[in-house]
This record gives sequence, structure tokens and C-alpha cells, in this order.
Amino acid sequence: MPEEIEHKFLVRDDSWRTEVTHSIEYRQGYLENNDRCSVRVRVSGTKGHLNIKSAQLGVQRREFEYEIPLGEAHALLDRFCEKPLVEKVRHFVSHAGKTWEVDEFRGDNAGLVVAEVELDAVGESFERPDWVSDDVSDDPRYYNVNLVKTPYTTW
Repeated sequence: MPEEIEHKFLVRDDSWRTEVTHSIEYRQGYLENNDRCSVRVRVSGTKGHLNIKSAQLGVQRREFEYEIPLGEAHALLDRFCEKPLVEKVRHFVSHAGKTWEVDEFRGDNAGLVVAEVELDAVGESFERPDWVSDDVSDDPRYYNVNLVKTPYTTW
């Protein structure tokens, strides 16, 4: 069963920008969010995806992702997903052998910048860049699914 193991951090400053390898615009929304899972639709660049992720908090979660036609992804986002949608630019940054994903949020979540690193195993060691601060992996406010219900600009 597919699994995601990732840590999420707040970003301390803009020094990461000099290390960006590429960036992609994201637009995503949620069809369902309950105590078992969330069902997300995402457009990333020119691709559409449907994602199902287990609802537990923490660094380890079950995750399934499927590519869907881009037009259908836009239609699902516009017609069926809860609003506001999550809009962000994801910047990819290489650091100490890992690819970090720095999400710079827009729209109702403007001002929020978080960095995530995916790991191969729970407890795997990794080097934290100087530009990250607090680990918010266990804080539900920072989960994208919750940023729809309580956007960052309302905190």
C-alpha cells in the first residue's frame, strides 16, 4: 500500500530562493474530507491528479494518487470542490541529497510559506536547511485540507 512519509516546516527566510531548481503552480481542492480520508483534486502545471490520503496526523500517512485528464481536473475543481481552493507555487530545492518542496501560498492563504521533505522511512535522518524553523508536521492547521476550512489569512 502506498505510503507518504514527510516532515513539514515553517520557513524562516527567503535564502532558499537561490537554490530553487524549478517551480510549478498548483491549484487544488477537496471533494471529501472525513475522519478516514481526504479526496483531493489537483492541477499541477499541465497535469491533473486525483489523490486519496488517510486522515491521521503525523509524518506517516497512506496515499494513493492517479493522473486524470486536465480538463476533468479543472471541471471538478470549479464545480464540486469546497471553496476556497488552495492555490500555491511549489518550488523544488535540493539540499543535502534531498529534494525539499517549498510551498508559497496565494489567495486566501497568502503569506504562508512551508517546506516539506519526503523520507524513505520513519525516523530517517536528514539535514535541516538553515532556512527552515519549526516542525509543524503534527499541527493540523498546516494541512492543505484544513487551509480550505480555515485559511491562513483568517488566523
